[in-house]
Amino acid sequence: HVAFVVGLFLVVGARRRLLFTTITSFTIAHSLTLALAALHVVDLPRAPVEATIAASVLLVAKEATSSEPTLARTRPWLVAFLFGLVHGLGFAGALGELSLPTKSFGIALVSFNVGVEIAQCVIVAALVAASVLATRANVPAERRAQAARASCYVIGTLGAFWLFDRAYLVLNR
Repeated sequence: HVAFVVGLFLVVGARRRLLFTTITSFTIAHSLTLALAALHVVDLPRAPVEATIAASVLLVAKEATSSEPTLARTRPWLVAFLFGLVHGLGFAGALGELSLPTKSFGIALVSFNVGVEIAQCVIVAALVAASVLATRANVPAERRAQAARASCYVIGTLGAFWLFDRAYLVLNR
């Protein structure tokens, strides 16, 4: 989740309105499927969901290194929404491992989601702050681009590793 959010930032940059729209789309989507899965309205096998999440991390890293007018570049909010649906199913899997109280299930579900959102907001705020500080400190654009590219490669490598690891689990079931 963190790698995907960082990847979205690398695709969108610190363009605040587009970043806000993209992150909000992601939040709405994963909150929706988290609730549906936690309430057992939607139930998908965990391994393919996790493999798709890993693929989303790899894709967003690749898109952040490209300047082609792909869907992720022209409509990042749509890509964030679609992959957010899958990420919510992943959160539901993690949430299912916790033993939530049945009496206050709704409060526990909302609290879990709020915690995820707070962490996500802190990450995005830190990325925006780092971007603004780098610009104000007159860090050359070439250096900032090199740092972004290196970050993309790290995220892409993690996504590829996770994808192969999760695909192995899918194929060996």
